[in-house]
Amino acid sequence: MMLGFVVDLSASASVLLVVCILAVCFFEAINGFHDTANAVATVIYTKTLPPVFAVIWAGAWNFIGAMLGGIAVAMGMIKLMPLTDMMAVSLNENIALVLSILIAAIAWNLGTWYFGIPCSSSHTMIGALLGGGFAFFSIHGGIGPNWDKAKDIGLSLLVSPLFGFSLAIGLMFLLRVLVKKKTIFKSPDDTKKAPPVWIRAILITTCTLVSYFHGNNDGQKGVGLLMVVLIAFMPMQFALNPNFSKDEVKNHIVNVQSALSSEVAADSSRLAFHAPLIAFCTNLNSAIDTLDNKSKTQVFAVRKGVQDLNKKLEASLKTQVLSGATAKVVKAEMKGLTTAYEYRLTWVVFLVSLCLGVGTMIGWKRIVVTIGEKIGKTHLTYAQGASAELCAAATIGVSSYYGLPVSTTHVLSSGIAGTMVADGGVKNLRRKTITNIALAWLLTLPVCFAGAAILFYLFRMII
Repeated sequence: MMLGFVVDLSASASVLLVVCILAVCFFEAINGFHDTANAVATVIYTKTLPPVFAVIWAGAWNFIGAMLGGIAVAMGMIKLMPLTDMMAVSLNENIALVLSILIAAIAWNLGTWYFGIPCSSSHTMIGALLGGGFAFFSIHGGIGPNWDKAKDIGLSLLVSPLFGFSLAIGLMFLLRVLVKKKTIFKSPDDTKKAPPVWIRAILITTCTLVSYFHGNNDGQKGVGLLMVVLIAFMPMQFALNPNFSKDEVKNHIVNVQSALSSEVAADSSRLAFHAPLIAFCTNLNSAIDTLDNKSKTQVFAVRKGVQDLNKKLEASLKTQVLSGATAKVVKAEMKGLTTAYEYRLTWVVFLVSLCLGVGTMIGWKRIVVTIGEKIGKTHLTYAQGASAELCAAATIGVSSYYGLPVSTTHVLSSGIAGTMVADGGVKNLRRKTITNIALAWLLTLPVCFAGAAILFYLFRMII
């Protein structure tokens, strides 16, 4: 489908579009092999699965998780960017912005992988998106990056490792109380003998869950990043849902307007609350009537109008100025309005899922060694592996449900550290490794922010 729209671009813009799409694919592949260790380190170091089989298994479940993911996390990525402001400038400016974000993210991810440092692809991408958006804002003004959304995401990225660390410690103590077979608290011996079947089943299950939820969460990030590329290059085709129907959207707006008007008719005291919203609905329907898909400014005006209407309706629901019956109608119509600008393309999801899954099967060893050997001073036990992965899967799954991106790398690394502390106290941690992981955690956002900003200033002079 996308290739049919490329004819609307110049030859050079078409080439750059392909380059940007390939860059997103490369980033997702790096994300795959960078984060592979999160799922396979435990099953490899406990001799539950052979390395080759483990990474193939993890890659397959990353692919499945990405394919079956929703769109909440993806939309969170898109909302970080000042898309409306981007439509007021030339295509070359948008190309420079997209390239700066992608190159900054790829460079940091590759660098940390090369040195075997577990690093968050989520931090990397978000830092680059904010840095590029800030540089764009510093030159062109406008509303700039969505700092409110950035705060929500930042809080999620900050809390999740601490949650994983604490949960892993608690789970280890709980296992010691509840599990009578102490085999699970032993580390594999030096032979090639596999652990008991019931332990293998637990570890394979937790490995599968981490792989699936990693694909589910990180796959959405890739989808969001690729949608930013498509909207930047071809806003008239992708700023609104390709299946956007004027009549359907207008019908949702009319239903909202009718519900508000009926409430005012029944209780005139509500006029002050609802009159501005009713007028907004009227103006938005007029804008949709004149929409002809020939002006990117016009298309984005409709997109922004529908988004703003949803925000106003959400605010009305929170302040409880709507009656129960009206609130029910509003909630139902808001879901329909959201699909006008929040959507996912099947080919985009498949492409991102494929790159994430294939990437998971390559380049995995550097990070696996760090996770399996260098976080704690003692060998990873079966209970530690299962506890860390179960905590990671739960944390990532909950974050995906609420539409929040989370760092699989930091959650699982923190979980491993928590299990080591549970078994031997803080002295059981390798200080150098923990320091490197902590430094990467602290530096990723500012480095990627600065990298994307500097590259944008450079690229806009060249492109």
